[in-house]
Amino acid sequence: MSDELIPTLGDKTPLMVADTPSIDLLAKKSEIGLAHTIPQGMKPGSDTANLSVLGYDPKIYYTGRSPLEALSIGVDMKDTDIALRCNFVTLSEEESYENKTIIDHSSGEISTDDAAILLKAVRDELENDIYKYYLGTSYRHLTIWQSGEVVPLKEPHDILGKTIGKYLPKNTALKDMMIKSYDILNEHPLNIQRSKNGLNKANSIWFWGAGTRPALSSFEEKNNKKGAMISAVDLLKGIAVGAGMKVITVPGANGTLHTNYEGKASAALDVLLKQNYDFVYVHVEAPDEMGHQGSIENKIKAIENLDQRVIKPVVEGMEASGEEYRMLIMPDHPTPIHLRTHTSDPVPYLLYDSRINKNNNCLYNEIDAICSGNIILKGYNIIDRLFDKGE
Repeated sequence: MSDELIPTLGDKTPLMVADTPSIDLLAKKSEIGLAHTIPQGMKPGSDTANLSVLGYDPKIYYTGRSPLEALSIGVDMKDTDIALRCNFVTLSEEESYENKTIIDHSSGEISTDDAAILLKAVRDELENDIYKYYLGTSYRHLTIWQSGEVVPLKEPHDILGKTIGKYLPKNTALKDMMIKSYDILNEHPLNIQRSKNGLNKANSIWFWGAGTRPALSSFEEKNNKKGAMISAVDLLKGIAVGAGMKVITVPGANGTLHTNYEGKASAALDVLLKQNYDFVYVHVEAPDEMGHQGSIENKIKAIENLDQRVIKPVVEGMEASGEEYRMLIMPDHPTPIHLRTHTSDPVPYLLYDSRINKNNNCLYNEIDAICSGNIILKGYNIIDRLFDKGE
């Protein structure tokens, strides 16, 4: 959700331009500030950033992105296994494989149903005793490499519009599987139909995010709070599984601009008010996806959807319940429109407490957060502020 000043928006950010009446009302009664969620020297990934927001120091707990997704999918990794993220991407078609350009890291936000058909075609040709393929969600899937090694691999969303040759794996087996996957997928009947329908083909797999089996400490033991996770993204669900949190599946939640926002809000209220959980983490992927797509209009729309279709009903439900509560609103990392990938810049946060009647003139955006003077240098401490520890 966080971004940089955009000239075509009058030197404002999408968050500053978006119509967010619910957030604006909360902001006037809240603490506004900046949090550094990416430790110095680490990549600004959703993995490291969300670990921080949930209170886990990435320098201690991070072992790679794919192993966290393996937990969500239910893959029981051995200590010698290596997990690899296996994206479906869209590559240009005219050139030899190494000279192709990566057009879309999400293959037009391909549906999980379509992805399942294509992954079966890949599995039928490429799977063996060493490499196993597992279905995830949308374009995000998993490969387990038996007795493998953590090798450097490039994130596809970091090289959009670039020729892929110098970013391909140095490992011959991984590179060969990517090349063979194009031959399997590009003329697959489903991809031919997708192209006729004006959709991007999912015409290659892309390996990245190698890592070893993770070991997170219990969220409940760490914080003395029963926690739940609502997300359409396997990474977030995997973190929750590893931390012993309840994972809530919302029908129609798909990690896109058109996700089931209302379903997420309803599920959050249910788990807090009826199931007696202390904490719920509601994750919305759409602002990040729209940043990767470079769509200013849709990023603004995603923020407005978050405000009006998630935050508003959650606030109204909590107020109607009469329960005292605290709410933290923040991105895990910025995804600036002009870069179409993540940065390590600090993110704005809003911390609301229903027991405190503040009255300030702040709005919730990047500039007011800077002006607030409130800075959390170690992002993994922000959950302590949410839980009111030491205040």
